[in-house]
Amino acid sequence: MNFWLAALITFATFWFMEFMAWFTHRYVMHGFLWKVHQDHHQGSPGFFEKNDFFFLIFAVPSWLFMMFGMMAGNDWRLYVGLGILIYGFAYFLVHEVIIHQRFKWFRNLDSTYIKAIRRAHKMHHKHLGKEDGESFGMLIVGKKYWEMVRK
Repeated sequence: MNFWLAALITFATFWFMEFMAWFTHRYVMHGFLWKVHQDHHQGSPGFFEKNDFFFLIFAVPSWLFMMFGMMAGNDWRLYVGLGILIYGFAYFLVHEVIIHQRFKWFRNLDSTYIKAIRRAHKMHHKHLGKEDGESFGMLIVGKKYWEMVRK
């Protein structure tokens, strides 16, 4: 496969995953699987949460796309799987490391973007129940959160 087509598929899949993450967070995690996501909003003892199992929703399709893509001679499915995988790494770094600081790696980041995603996520977590939520995405931050941190 042409390098640029492979890169385009990977890049497009990565950004499509932001929509999928938003949709899954809004309608699955705050919907019929709230019991699994609830401990993320209301706290749980220990390092792990039931919510941590949601990574399987995306990890399994990523692995399958990559496996079947490689079995077919590195076709388009490999690059879809890579896009999902790269989004998963971004999710881990942004959500677990930068926002929730479950790992103490990047504690002193001070960019406006980091402040905006932290503020959006804080506003999301102010709601302890599954209703009345806001800001369900991860990388794309609404204008009002940018304005909050620029003041």
